[in-house]
Amino acid sequence: MPKILIVYYSKTENTEKMAKAIAEGAGTFQVEVELKRSETPWRLASFDAILIGVPTYHHNITDNIKKFLEQIAFHNVNLKGKIGAAFGSYGWSGEAPRMVLEIMEHKFEMKVLKPPLLIKYTPDEKGLEECRKLGKNVAEQILQSS
Repeated sequence: MPKILIVYYSKTENTEKMAKAIAEGAGTFQVEVELKRSETPWRLASFDAILIGVPTYHHNITDNIKKFLEQIAFHNVNLKGKIGAAFGSYGWSGEAPRMVLEIMEHKFEMKVLKPPLLIKYTPDEKGLEECRKLGKNVAEQILQSS
């Protein structure tokens, strides 16, 4: 069964709400979905799609997600050709998910879904529906490629 990993950081629970809605959307298909606050880099190779949720703090990626990405590179985890997506909440600027998506595409050579999903502040029902759509889209992509 195809596998999706959703790994995220959330301080205010806004990005966490997004992650849960994405998992809900993906779960409507015949795929296995794992929702994690952290993950060991070498496990990523066993997933068909990886989504990273990161809020923007001070115009940047949070330290723990930055370290996670650095560990993936350090351990030379092969993510080439895997489906990738990024999402996150923000208050002013929203750069972090864009930066993560760029790393996924250019450093790890993943097939990324653009643009990243950004929601200002707390996701409302419309925003959560966008999250569910992202989850469904990712599930459809891996089912088509398998």
